[in-house]
Amino acid sequence: MALAFTVPVSLVVTSCAADDPLAQQADAGDGKNYIAGDGSVTEYDPTVRGEPVAIDGTLFDGTAVSSSDWAGQVAVLNFWYASCAPCREEAPDLVSLHDEYAPQGAVFHGVNIRDEQATAEAFERSFDIPYESFDDKDGGVLLDMTQYVPPQAVPTTLVLDKEGRVSARILGLADRSTLKALITDALAE
Repeated sequence: MALAFTVPVSLVVTSCAADDPLAQQADAGDGKNYIAGDGSVTEYDPTVRGEPVAIDGTLFDGTAVSSSDWAGQVAVLNFWYASCAPCREEAPDLVSLHDEYAPQGAVFHGVNIRDEQATAEAFERSFDIPYESFDDKDGGVLLDMTQYVPPQAVPTTLVLDKEGRVSARILGLADRSTLKALITDALAE
């Protein structure tokens, strides 16, 4: 009797696991095992933003960068990697927004969570990315950010206010007009 009960339960568990799209995506081994964001936007009122972000990392060219380097400036951090389809889709908009807002004091940095230097640089050349990216394969910057606001998806774009606090987060593909409004608002504070 116990055997008859055990067999159907194990079959049910196996059946459920096979129908789980996230499990299938992870098991596929095709490099697409990221959790895509839904484009949701969270804005944080200045009264609830908490402490300034404290992150340190190294750019692909070997330069050490600290969030303290951006003191008094609005910063835009984009978490990405080269084979992420939404990352490729939003790249031209990020370039355009960088070109528009860098003269106004906004600092842009990519945070590449997966690629080797050659792959990241090829992506940056393909899209004429004018700003540098952190080499974050070890997850240091990503881990540091989780104490402030977890990125949770790739791509994720964060806007930091002039005090270095997270003022907004976009999970998934950053809509150009939305990100533009978030940067404009942060610069106006």
